[in-house]
Amino acid sequence: MADRVTVIGWDGSPLTAAARSALGAATLVAGAAHHLALPEVPPAAERIRLGSVALAARRIAQHRGTAVVLADGDPGFFGVVRTLRAPLYGLEVEVVPAVSSVAAAFARAGMPWDDAQIVVAHGRDLRRAVNVCRAHPKVAVLTAPGAGPAELALLLGGVHRTFVICEALGTDRERVTVLTSDKAADHDWRDPNVVIVVGAAGRADDAGDRASGWIAGHDIGHPAGPRGWGLPSGAYGGVFGEGEAVQLRTAQLARLGPRLGDLVWDIGSGSGAAAVEAARFGAAVIAVDADPDACGRTTAVARRHGVQLQVVHGRAPQILEDLPEPDVIRVGGGGVAVIAACAARRPERIVTHASTRDEAEALGRALADGGYEVECALLQSVDLDTSAWVERERSVVFLLSGYRVPHP
Repeated sequence: MADRVTVIGWDGSPLTAAARSALGAATLVAGAAHHLALPEVPPAAERIRLGSVALAARRIAQHRGTAVVLADGDPGFFGVVRTLRAPLYGLEVEVVPAVSSVAAAFARAGMPWDDAQIVVAHGRDLRRAVNVCRAHPKVAVLTAPGAGPAELALLLGGVHRTFVICEALGTDRERVTVLTSDKAADHDWRDPNVVIVVGAAGRADDAGDRASGWIAGHDIGHPAGPRGWGLPSGAYGGVFGEGEAVQLRTAQLARLGPRLGDLVWDIGSGSGAAAVEAARFGAAVIAVDADPDACGRTTAVARRHGVQLQVVHGRAPQILEDLPEPDVIRVGGGGVAVIAACAARRPERIVTHASTRDEAEALGRALADGGYEVECALLQSVDLDTSAWVERERSVVFLLSGYRVPHP
């Protein structure tokens, strides 16, 4: 095992005295090509080109001597320190940090970033990073080859954002470009880079229109908004359609479990209540309705509650064909044809409701035929006028939930 392992962050500025001292004593140095070319690297030291951190960690664990690992930015922030500290390698690590690439990117943009979400985009989870960009007004994306600004823009589709693209930060090739997301796919970008993705609310925040929060990334859950969820109709303009009772909506959201990184389809969004509440959990939401007035109400209520969601006017199932892949779906109406179309997209969960037993059975069969385990519950709720303790409204509805059955 190496006698000592020091991880040195490098942001393009001159190395600190501590970093120079550690590097001067190194008998093994691991890093990217531009790190290994630094004049402070001892000529006699063994050099490892840092591709796979896991492979480098195994080699370091076998080394007898003093090892140094060089990494861009702060190596403890989505960096190599996590891998090196894995129990598998048994390494004791000292860290000499530098300014993280995210902090540097926001500094170049002249923007605060305590209210930003920060995600890492790899090919396997680029879609989840895009969903965070859909749902939040300020997101920093640490990109990777094949998951850069062009790919982000293409997956965002019709969702308009401003990109601040920071390439090769801290080097003589550094470049900062500001452009709209629809233009990002027309350029070639150096890897890796940091993309700050800003929506309209993000620009307003930077102008000082909203007071500072007390927790980083504080727009998740929107603590400045109303407390709780399953809010009454008054919170959404007092216009609820059939199947939008508070108790039903609460049960549907509980079964869907929308969360940060998810994309929710709300088909038949009606008043927009379910769509807005899913967005308040941090999920990206596409609200679909064939009624233009319903689309207008959803847009207005989303603005009132300070959430970002996409509203699509059209009739399901036809309108669903060009939508990006969902994680969970709420179906407010449309019958068996819509359920079958949703099941064909293989989301993790689908919830819907029925007014009659026959309708519930038909929807349940469509879910089962689509490869879902089906749960059905009869929900009855009674709204009481507490001034006189008399019944004001009664709702009886079948709640159906479909859980995707994994392929064997």
